[in-house]
Amino acid sequence: MALEEITRSRTLRGPIAWLANSIVLLIPLGGVFFLLDMPQRLGWLVFAEQYMGLFLALALCGTYLLVPEGANGHLDRVPWYDGLAALAGLAVGLYIAFQYPKLVTTLGEIRPERVVLGTATVLLLMEAVRRLVGWPLLIIAGAFLFYAFFAYLFPGDFYGRGWSLNRLSTYLYLDANGIFGQPLGVASGIVLVFILFGEALYAVGGAAFLSDFALALMGRFRGGPAKMAIVSSSLFGNISGSAVANVVVDGTFTIPMMRRAGYPTTVAAAVEAVASTGGQIMPPVMGAAAFLIAEYLAIPYAQVAVAALVPAILYYVALFIQVDLLAARNGLRGLPSSELPSLLPVLKRSAGFVVPLFVLVVLMFFLNRRPEEAALIAAASALLTGLFTPGVKLGFRQLLQMLTSTGRGMLEIGAITGLAGVVIGVLQLTGLGFTLTFTLINLGQSSALLLLSLTAIVSIILGMGMPTTAVYILLAVLIAPGLAQLGILPIAAHLFIFYFGMLSMVTPPVCLATYAAASIGKTDPMKTGWEGMRLCAIAYIIPFLFAFSPSLLLIGPWQVVAISVITAVIGAILLGVGIVGYVFRPVGFVRRFFFLVAAVALLLPVATHSELFQLTLFINIFGSILAALLVAWEWRARSRARGAAKGLLVANP
Repeated sequence: MALEEITRSRTLRGPIAWLANSIVLLIPLGGVFFLLDMPQRLGWLVFAEQYMGLFLALALCGTYLLVPEGANGHLDRVPWYDGLAALAGLAVGLYIAFQYPKLVTTLGEIRPERVVLGTATVLLLMEAVRRLVGWPLLIIAGAFLFYAFFAYLFPGDFYGRGWSLNRLSTYLYLDANGIFGQPLGVASGIVLVFILFGEALYAVGGAAFLSDFALALMGRFRGGPAKMAIVSSSLFGNISGSAVANVVVDGTFTIPMMRRAGYPTTVAAAVEAVASTGGQIMPPVMGAAAFLIAEYLAIPYAQVAVAALVPAILYYVALFIQVDLLAARNGLRGLPSSELPSLLPVLKRSAGFVVPLFVLVVLMFFLNRRPEEAALIAAASALLTGLFTPGVKLGFRQLLQMLTSTGRGMLEIGAITGLAGVVIGVLQLTGLGFTLTFTLINLGQSSALLLLSLTAIVSIILGMGMPTTAVYILLAVLIAPGLAQLGILPIAAHLFIFYFGMLSMVTPPVCLATYAAASIGKTDPMKTGWEGMRLCAIAYIIPFLFAFSPSLLLIGPWQVVAISVITAVIGAILLGVGIVGYVFRPVGFVRRFFFLVAAVALLLPVATHSELFQLTLFINIFGSILAALLVAWEWRARSRARGAAKGLLVANP
């Protein structure tokens, strides 16, 4: 699906526009009301499912009011059938919101109204997902539903009894493993608040500060515009959490700037796509799937962020060194001082970004507050800081825009997690989850490496048509248990799935972040995609490494962790040298090969298992010696070349 099809939205006028804006505005307002425990403070007994019902009602209603039915759909008005669908979306969600206290004692009973409402909810979710993110997730959900109805047609281990429409729709609608389950709960809670936090940062000038800060910090160095794009896009992930949004916001000025500095257009677009995609894996605020990891594993989100820190650093180190060496190889210079903002005035405007981020980190990582609570306080601190920041206009209109943007951003997440609940419900009701896990383990022949490879391929294929969050939810249920059974740490298994789902954004043939960057740069998306794969080559390696040795996730004895991290950073630098083919001078094919060998040897983390400790340590030592010899050789060769050049100048004055 083309990028413009995904991001389109109706432009409405009059009372219907007021209604649509009010609906999306109520999404964050309702979320804050419930997440601050206001019902309990008022003496109301409210189930979590009631809030999820309200959230889904508003999300479905907002989707059918604002998102047209197709490429040729109505963009300036709401047709009658979308009006009916919006009312139906309100009905199925509000029924849960108001009736759940009465339903809770009879959840297993099949009644006509439950069958009708359950069936309608599934159909509304499927159509909403089709409009928002395209056909792939819809087709997958349809396949699971087909199995639920006709399991008796399948052979071998997949044979089942099949379920009636009445039983299936009631289960999906009312059971805690269905639509109103964990994914929707995380989306309506933690994810909503962090999107609100990002919008608050944006409202107080966080995006503008990041751009100016990166330009002032990196613009004067060789390849400065590309380095600026990396810094700003990695930090901008804390605001958007979306690879495509990062590209669209940053790429409009970074890609032309990189082109003017001398980078080929495909490289400039690829740098922006890769840097923006990495924002999803960069702590402290990662993509929405990272919050789901914490919920699935029942661990604090801070633990997930700490585990993801080193792989994210390696990702950006490898990218940074490549753009630097490309600039050196091609003789590219930094921007003139006249085009650069002064760092000191930029830093004076930093409070709107730095203070709320500092508050968030302290609350989550040091005071162990709940992520949603920390994000709400950090958002409030951002708005408070904005009131005292010169040049920041923060009135009623800006606050209204911030809340409306948050609500619009939640439409896609609400539809995805709701339909993911349908898939999970089918897996639970039919036992298909256990069967698939068992089959995958047999297919992997009890080999963790083979199963990881299959998982990586499936993650990228699914991610070509679905957001990272949807890919993660599906594979976390289907494959993560199998990986854990083969001895891989649960957090490593879940991060593995998360990383490869994220990589689909830059892996051809369907790579939405690359499409967005190529569109801005007016260049070939496929060529840009292959450049992007080269720039983020390390990201295809690192998940396999931390899956087998969690020291790169900062898990294990501190000595082992320290050695693994230090050698991995050096390995990431050497990988960039091997890929670009330049260090102090151009590097030939044979020497590039040996640089890559040294890089892989150093990237390999020291194993925590006693039987593999000595072997992995020896490989690290071998890589270190090989790297030292290669660098010394290149340094000496360059010195000789310079000496020879000076001799020629003296001989021929």
